Amino acid sequence: MKILTVDGLQQLISRVGIDAFFDLTRDRLEQDFGRWHHFQKSPRHAVHYPYGVIELMPCADDEFYAFKYVNGHPYNTQQGRLCVIGLGLLADAKSGYPLLFSEMTLLTAIRTAAVAALGAKYLARADCQHLAVIGNGAQSEFQVTMLRRQLPLTTVSFFDPDGRAMEKFANNLGSADLSLKACDSIQDAVSGADLIVTATAAKQANDLIEPKWLAPGVHIHAMGGDCPGKTELGQRLLGQSKIVVEYLPQSLLEGEMQNMAPDNLYGELWQLVDGSLPGRENDTEITLFDSVGFALEDYSILRLVLELLESVDYGDLCLTQPMVPPLADPKNLYGLLSG
Repeated sequence: MKILTVDGLQQLISRVGIDAFFDLTRDRLEQDFGRWHHFQKSPRHAVHYPYGVIELMPCADDEFYAFKYVNGHPYNTQQGRLCVIGLGLLADAKSGYPLLFSEMTLLTAIRTAAVAALGAKYLARADCQHLAVIGNGAQSEFQVTMLRRQLPLTTVSFFDPDGRAMEKFANNLGSADLSLKACDSIQDAVSGADLIVTATAAKQANDLIEPKWLAPGVHIHAMGGDCPGKTELGQRLLGQSKIVVEYLPQSLLEGEMQNMAPDNLYGELWQLVDGSLPGRENDTEITLFDSVGFALEDYSILRLVLELLESVDYGDLCLTQPMVPPLADPKNLYGLLSG
């Protein structure tokens, strides 16, 4: 079994190139959403605590089985810890043997940004130049980096109630050839924006954006609502929007669809990818991708990583350790202990 550590992943992305790796991830997600019916799917299994949530996210086709362990603890940053960390496993479906065990904190951030770009491909106006980012935590720079691979962005306005997060965001993107505008409020940040990303962490029901603040034809990527009771947008805005989700059974439990009846949904992302439904249909409609994160995205990026590690160019970046007993007689497991 291959084991990919954080150091190994950093080196892998460095060798492939960050832009190329991001593009490969987005393209792989599009391919897999395009074969939606090949997968066995279910909402993630979540255990909720007063201080956060721990989840398992499985997804499989006839060739591979994947799952991710992931948490969401919004108050971790007060102790100098990440809000979200992840570990992933990809296994051979025919034998059940694990093929790859990988860090998935970085990979989760990348695939989450990749699905934002994929949604924007079908729902945002192709001429989007002004992006507003509400919430400047660990995910925010990934969103900008991936979205500018998809759209001709020139301006990024941003707001976070934590001034240190805003400073971090500006420092990380200072060399990105973008006009960065630090704002004093959400209203200021979204004014005139073509595309808005909401990436807030507070585990509560929020109503962050008034419809009257928005320009015609805006696309909203709402990714901060990702567990029961945690939302970012109010019913007035949702009622005026064309809403797309990843996987409805999960989205009804989490994200913005908690505030809406299922018949308010326009469609699932796979329907846009395979042409079953049109995406954006005019330049004035408000489109909303209620993206809570779905296990298919983890499957896609784990498969991509395994394929790269199996090539001669990158195979040296992973550890190979026996995690399954190497038995000459597969019925003699006890022999490992008895000698």
